[in-house]
Amino acid sequence: QDQLVESGGGSVQAGGSLRLSCAASRYTYMRYGLGWFRQSPGKEREAVAVLYKGGVTRYVDSVKGRFTISKENAKNTLYLQMDSLKAEDTAMYYCAADDSPSALWAGRGNYWGQGTQVTVSS
Repeated sequence: QDQLVESGGGSVQAGGSLRLSCAASRYTYMRYGLGWFRQSPGKEREAVAVLYKGGVTRYVDSVKGRFTISKENAKNTLYLQMDSLKAEDTAMYYCAADDSPSALWAGRGNYWGQGTQVTVSS
């Protein structure tokens, strides 16, 4: 019922673009705030961008102006448009959901997808 499935990852050269998708169940999509997180080897998982239920967005400073989070109601899908990619954006990207804005941003969301790998070569 509370299912999140990411797709869209891949390998790209620095300066390129990718769009990640997170397909959610209708229940999850309508009830919770949604966000994107990433984790690279040896580093802690960090919030990249979140879209709260009221439509407010929040981004980590390192991606502001380059990444855009959005959603498509007809498809129950969350997106992350990533432009001007850098090598340091290389990570496994996860989609998460929670009804607590603070928990979501802190990476303590109750629901997580399996992740999709993004690799940026310089």
